[in-house]
Amino acid sequence: MGKLPTVAIVGRPNVGKSALFNRLVQRRVAIVHDQPGVTRDRLTADSHLGKQAFTVIDTGGLGSHIGDQFDQQVRAEAQLAIDFSDLILLVTDGREGLNPIDLAVAKDLRGTGKTVLLVVNKIDHQKHHLNGTEFIQLGFGEPFPVSAAHGTGIVELVAEIEKHLPFSNSESQDNLQPLKLAIVGRPNVGKSSLINAILQDQRTIVSRLAGTTRDAVDIPYERDGKHYILIDTAGIRARGKHNSSVEVFSVMRSEKSLEKADICALVIDAVDGVTAQDKKIAGLIQQNEKPCLVAVNKLDLVKPPACIRDFFNGVLGQIRANLFFLDYAPIDILSAETRENLDRFFLSIEKIRKHSRKTIGTGVLNRLLKDATETQPPPMRGGKRLNILYATQVSKGSENAVSPPTFALFVNYPDLLTESYLRYLEGKIRERMGYHGLPILFRIRSRRS
Repeated sequence: MGKLPTVAIVGRPNVGKSALFNRLVQRRVAIVHDQPGVTRDRLTADSHLGKQAFTVIDTGGLGSHIGDQFDQQVRAEAQLAIDFSDLILLVTDGREGLNPIDLAVAKDLRGTGKTVLLVVNKIDHQKHHLNGTEFIQLGFGEPFPVSAAHGTGIVELVAEIEKHLPFSNSESQDNLQPLKLAIVGRPNVGKSSLINAILQDQRTIVSRLAGTTRDAVDIPYERDGKHYILIDTAGIRARGKHNSSVEVFSVMRSEKSLEKADICALVIDAVDGVTAQDKKIAGLIQQNEKPCLVAVNKLDLVKPPACIRDFFNGVLGQIRANLFFLDYAPIDILSAETRENLDRFFLSIEKIRKHSRKTIGTGVLNRLLKDATETQPPPMRGGKRLNILYATQVSKGSENAVSPPTFALFVNYPDLLTESYLRYLEGKIRERMGYHGLPILFRIRSRRS
């Protein structure tokens, strides 16, 4: 996949960087809130507003303490975004006017030698346009007045951005879409640490304090010629334990990320084992009918010197017993800290992708189900017996997606088809096809003999 030019959005806290980011990428990726410091990680997404696409990076606020221990890390995240960008948007607040922090940030940006476009945000009315003139003294030329909240001035800003980006006419784009992998789990199980281990880069902020990741962060990643989007989600915890509106938004965003993912990796803490909240998150994965695998993290904290096989069998047994409804999900025990077994983790992901493309012919499927019903006859009630008249596979994965195998069953009495008998049929299909990491879905259709 050809690399797109990159635009970094920087500025002091609460000037509307995330609102501008959302406006440029045309969807609500970043959480927008009046509380300073809501954006802690780098967020990336592509903008297609103009004639040429480009990647936009949203960063945490520069130059001001955000009320917690992450100020230094937020500054480091923003600096990385600046280092790897082709163009910088310095965002200021047209309502509040020029701020000493704006002057300090501008001084730092002049030292980078990169092109900087000055954006004055929150120019919501024509009468506010004069508010932007004082920002000329920052030294980046005529400012671009915009209202990220209302969308005014965005078209003009995008046109100016395109003038300064190194677009290539020969830029090639893969026909294949990246595989979207959502890293989900309750807070503090090591989701961001796992992403950092994969990238070998402190790409997301990691702390022992639960709830550090607030946004669902989309991170492009390439491994062995294959393209992925790693979705680092905010930790999903019980709704009754949300301590702020920002956290409520984060959980909602995580659940949305789970819905758009091709595969979900449920991260479990090897020290704690499966908790009640882990089961609830696993239930969300099942409810959304998502392919998945279970990543048991923090192997380095529990790995015993002896009886390693008995230990692993015990861990796997506990997970299988508690997540019995995700029995199709492979389990990988790994350590984000030492990067142990990361290769095996990606082998599991690719195995899921490979199995999603497997199909079973209609004739083979119907013979398989006929043998299954003869071995164990379907339920009978009120003198009526269930009869599976015909079956066919109606969907499969492709080069561009990972989709669960779905089968249409045409039966005479749908109300006689019990959940337990469906699971029996699922088991027979798995014996034949495997479908590693994939839920098998049935769509029941009524048809009389």
